[in-house]
Amino acid sequence: MEIPVYLFTGFLESGKTTFIQDALEGDDFNAGERTLFLLCEEGEEEYHPSRFFGTNVFFEKIENEEDINEKLLSSLQKKHKVERVIVEWNGMWNLDSLYQAMPQEWITYQEMMFADATTFITYNDNMRQLVFDKLKSAEVVVFNRCVRGGFDKMAFHKIVRVANRKSQILYEYGRDDVEMDNIQDPLPFDLKAPVVTIKDEDYAEWYRDINEDQDKYDGLTIKVKGRAVTGGEIPDDKFVFGRHVMTCCVQDIQFAGLVCKWTKEAAKLENGQWVTVKAKIKVEVDPVYENTKGPVLYCTEVQKVDPADPEVATF
Repeated sequence: MEIPVYLFTGFLESGKTTFIQDALEGDDFNAGERTLFLLCEEGEEEYHPSRFFGTNVFFEKIENEEDINEKLLSSLQKKHKVERVIVEWNGMWNLDSLYQAMPQEWITYQEMMFADATTFITYNDNMRQLVFDKLKSAEVVVFNRCVRGGFDKMAFHKIVRVANRKSQILYEYGRDDVEMDNIQDPLPFDLKAPVVTIKDEDYAEWYRDINEDQDKYDGLTIKVKGRAVTGGEIPDDKFVFGRHVMTCCVQDIQFAGLVCKWTKEAAKLENGQWVTVKAKIKVEVDPVYENTKGPVLYCTEVQKVDPADPEVATF
């Protein structure tokens, strides 16, 4: 049986407890289902189960991140014969610890991150990796304790969008005073141009966009600079084109590449050589993508060039 999981993340005193308490007091969210509540962090605010609409909420505290594993979660599910799970996650723990331990039948139905607007920038400056970890998969990001005219929404917006382009962003000025973020994020390149030219500084944004919405690139002609990866099991008429991208911090630098189809000259490219390619994009099945659909660049021009500056692309 599928077990829905409602995940609430954020740092200490970010407003998670207040939101969850209010949600459980209403019958629209809590109709009496048998609910396992995993409490991974305790702040100054305490829960008041006596005010919950339903009484079938079973609290289990998890003191240490290393205690979380599939065996424990499955045993708690069976112990309470639960129909759903609520998690108040510790902001100092990595979310992968939970996702890797979740039993197969546990399905994340909603993930919300809460942040105190008065401390969020400081957290981001000093613990960027932990902040990014909470933002990357959140469907909704709520900034509470906002002051109208007293903070720069664009600064908050940009931090969220680097990690997650799809999350809804809300600014809470008071209990019944919430504003939805409506800042537009135009792409820094023109998809209507005969040749879509990607500047060096825009590679990371382009790579993310083509992977999130690949069909809109089908049939377009692109010009972009990157490195050619050859050898191994790559056919002589193909190479992998890309750049190293840093999303959050140095530890997460990864090579972000796409398949390029050219001529037999591809095999003569030096592995790691910087090139500018002009290519028509076709979204199709390719063995490099493990026989799933992906963008394939059919090159008409491949020119050796100097490296991008800086060589690692960022958002």
